[in-house]
Amino acid sequence: METNKRPIIKRLLAIRGMGQVISVSVALIIMVIVFGIINPLFFSRDNTVNLLRQVAPILIIGIGQSFVLITGGIDLSIGSVAGMSCMMSATLMTAGKMHAIPAILITLLCCCGIGLINGILIAKAKLPAFIATLGTMIIARGIAQLVNGNMNTDSINSEGFRNVFYYGDILGVYNPIWIALILFLVFAVILAKTRTGRHTYAIGSNYEAAKLSGVNAVLTETKVYIFSSFLACIVGFILTAQSGMGSMDAGNGYELNAVAASVIGGVSTMGGQGMLFGTVIGAFIWGVLNNGLQFAGAPLAFRNLVIGVVVIISVLIDRVARGNLRGKKLFVTKRKS
Repeated sequence: METNKRPIIKRLLAIRGMGQVISVSVALIIMVIVFGIINPLFFSRDNTVNLLRQVAPILIIGIGQSFVLITGGIDLSIGSVAGMSCMMSATLMTAGKMHAIPAILITLLCCCGIGLINGILIAKAKLPAFIATLGTMIIARGIAQLVNGNMNTDSINSEGFRNVFYYGDILGVYNPIWIALILFLVFAVILAKTRTGRHTYAIGSNYEAAKLSGVNAVLTETKVYIFSSFLACIVGFILTAQSGMGSMDAGNGYELNAVAASVIGGVSTMGGQGMLFGTVIGAFIWGVLNNGLQFAGAPLAFRNLVIGVVVIISVLIDRVARGNLRGKKLFVTKRKS
């Protein structure tokens, strides 16, 4: 029995990023136990439901950021794309008197257009990902402000939209949790089982070698940035349904939360390594820290400080593990001009 188990364990540990996934999973379990001891209400059903609904949008947007980080890039625009999605969908349903379905489709198309622009600028025009997505971040936030004349929208009157994206439930589980689960499964299969996933890892590991091996790097990177914007758009719908209106501040800081969830879960900021299951654990660590410290009476500033320290430690662990602590930039572009 012992000898049969060993090869399985070795194969699991050989998977890229599995070591850190196991480590952060253990850390998550310890945190849950500690916060439960500090305040038993942490384990209450209401708090558990609240925690899961808080984590769902961070997980969704973190999945997109994980794809981008695996290529060796970063997407700073996704928080603003989520805000653009929130404002555009709500404006179409209120000021435009449009039914929810065409409003959703038009918003999805426009948000994915931001991802397409990112992909072209980075993969084709060879702009650094940081600069390109910083520019589209500002553009997307500007669109969010302009669509309704620099004002929040009126309340949306589509109960169906709000139920689908936030308040509805299936089998007692709220819809944002189901949406996050479905999207995780879909994109986990894409990353682990498809050519696009293999090419994503390849260009993150060695861009030039991937191109010489026949990988269409431009197409793969463009797909990845479209994925990222698509997922940010879904988060925007969740924020719209939650608040019942379009808010110009929607999505603020979500790009940083997405990076936090990804790197805490073992996705390398240097590209070529990471698992979406790790992003799930990272999102839950983010959620448990926020929720648990809130139950412990910690102020918001302290919660942000703790999460920031955890992110830095996660990146340092990645650097040490890969033997690249010195002489490297945080976000590396693995290509030649």
